[in-house]
Amino acid sequence: MLYALSKSLGSEEGYGEVKACLTSPLAKFVAWALLSALLYHLVAGVRHLIMDMGIGETLEGGRLGSKIIIAVSVVVIVLAGVWIW
Repeated sequence: MLYALSKSLGSEEGYGEVKACLTSPLAKFVAWALLSALLYHLVAGVRHLIMDMGIGETLEGGRLGSKIIIAVSVVVIVLAGVWIW
């Protein structure tokens, strides 16, 4: 991605090449997959911050928190897919 940024800022031709490359379905899928992993990691990190405050530290709270994290992650990942496609 840094190479694509550098190339797109270098010239108009470079920008056109990067734009053509990133509009392909494979590139969009790879970007979505990477963004999905980052979003899940972000949501799970927020859960751990909440657990550090003492909320959801029991076994039942941990199970409920896991279910909530999966549900929120699925919603955010689908929204990211809509945004990318």
